[in-house]
Amino acid sequence: MGGQPSQARYVAIITDGNGRWARARGLPVTDGHMAGADTVRARLRDAVELGVKELTVYSFSTENWSRPEVEVQALLAMLGQRIASETPELDREGVRIRFIGRTEGLPDELVEQMRWAQERTDANTRITLFVAFNYGGRAEIVDAARSFTGTTEEEFRRHLYAPEMHDPDLIIRTSGESRLSNYLLWQAAYSELVVRDELWPDFSRAALEESLAQFAARHRRFGGR
Repeated sequence: MGGQPSQARYVAIITDGNGRWARARGLPVTDGHMAGADTVRARLRDAVELGVKELTVYSFSTENWSRPEVEVQALLAMLGQRIASETPELDREGVRIRFIGRTEGLPDELVEQMRWAQERTDANTRITLFVAFNYGGRAEIVDAARSFTGTTEEEFRRHLYAPEMHDPDLIIRTSGESRLSNYLLWQAAYSELVVRDELWPDFSRAALEESLAQFAARHRRFGGR
């Protein structure tokens, strides 16, 4: 028998297309990242209402350091500003914030802000927002392997950046690209994939609902029949 359709409780998104969105409007790339951050905030609220318990967003990869210096610095500054301005409100809304990725190379002040946001929201249970920043799937596996001395997959999981993270039921990618881009390589082993044509700042609640409906219509077998 086939698997049963179900609701996606654990969702990850590759938030692609901020730069193209900005260029299409004759705006600086940084404006695209600001619009993208606004979309993350809006879809997080929608995710709560739609029954999602964990939402993971890909904000900055280990490969993004190769982008122009002005763009990288703007992204770092924007994250710090967003943490400072939005954490109190997210805390009131019951959102638990976790950052996954390497902290090496990040400004000390930003690392401290990330730590503060995690500590302030740690007891919240309404939804967990995982922000993948300075993150790479291969880097995560390499970092875990450095301290791993066990033999099982479950033991190995305990060495990942967020051992408590559930494997995503669904991974959504915007901007029409059909690849994982080094995202959650360990966790994505049996995740369902949905590719959307919208650039990330244009990803609406309706687009999220359609993605969740597409997942619910599928039958997951996890290698079985």
